Amino acid sequence: MPPNVTDTQPKVEELEYNLEDLDLKKLVREKGFYGVHPEIYYPPLKPYEHKDPGHLADPKLDSLLKNAEKVFDVTPHIGTEIHGIQLNNLTDQQKNDLALLVARRGVVFFRDQTITPKQSLELGRYFGPLHIHNVGTVPPAKDAQEILTIQIDPDNKAYLQRFADRTPADGWHSDVSHELQPSSLAFLKIDTLPPVGGDTLWASAYEAYDRLSPAWQKFIEGLEAVHSGDVHRETARVTGYPLRREAPDNVHPVVRVHPVTGWKALNVQRNFTRRIVGFTRRESDAVLNFLYNHIETGIDFQVRFRWTEDAIAVWDNRVTFHAAVPDYRGLGNGGIRHGYRVTPTGERPYYDPNGKSRRQALAEEQAAATK
Repeated sequence: MPPNVTDTQPKVEELEYNLEDLDLKKLVREKGFYGVHPEIYYPPLKPYEHKDPGHLADPKLDSLLKNAEKVFDVTPHIGTEIHGIQLNNLTDQQKNDLALLVARRGVVFFRDQTITPKQSLELGRYFGPLHIHNVGTVPPAKDAQEILTIQIDPDNKAYLQRFADRTPADGWHSDVSHELQPSSLAFLKIDTLPPVGGDTLWASAYEAYDRLSPAWQKFIEGLEAVHSGDVHRETARVTGYPLRREAPDNVHPVVRVHPVTGWKALNVQRNFTRRIVGFTRRESDAVLNFLYNHIETGIDFQVRFRWTEDAIAVWDNRVTFHAAVPDYRGLGNGGIRHGYRVTPTGERPYYDPNGKSRRQALAEEQAAATK
């Protein structure tokens, strides 16, 4: 366990760059794997009141949609792509509207983005306090600990072996759901790609809930499950990376309601959810394995994004699951997949019996619009 200290001064030799001048795309192409795991320890996270910018959005989303060159839905249930807007130039109203659009569509894609790491941090903070990953890789720069580097260290054999017996389907998750107040949105920029492959999948937690039978919906509503930080604790133990903050276990509802849309979403996934409170182990495993398989095989409520250099995905972790597709590894084609993530946190997950399913809410909206 990390020492209980608040001194967050890193080793100087590990953080040799300044955030202002940080160019991670250039850095990875010059040095290959550059990430560090400085021994910086942080106190436990404290609860706070989250105010979602989506509450300030224009329901018509005009500030975004009318200023874009092209907007289209990638699939019926999840994923929208917007062209002609730079995320580093958003107005506050556009940020509010983006929060609502992502809450409704799950994930929104932008290509050819010029945003810098420093600007990404500034953008992310608009949506909530930024999460510092408990054990993840960070850039070698001062004031950049809220940036999570997305790249596998090829020299850390222990890390690679840690996941060698897993399949890509085991990777479905919502970011840091073990925290008391997990991630709300996430901003992921991919700037370097292998010649082919390296896509990412997202699944709609709204539609995952809606596709369950009424009997299943009634059965799981009101249940709670333990979300565990054991994957981070074990990664630190096996790899030798410092555990920079405790990786706690927390109890969250199996069905949660989004604070802006009011829609119900399934809130379990294989990476962090461990057991249902009050169930025996066999009962819990039976229910969770059914729900995991339901998510992972729901190909009609998933979207697969083929990255291009400098594309950004913005998703709502409260109503989506995602999984990387590591199909490019081990092919000997010299491919590198690199990027970075900025992760605002949100409210503590909650269940509201007055929430609606997405399908119910959209049907009511359509009926009201035709009157």
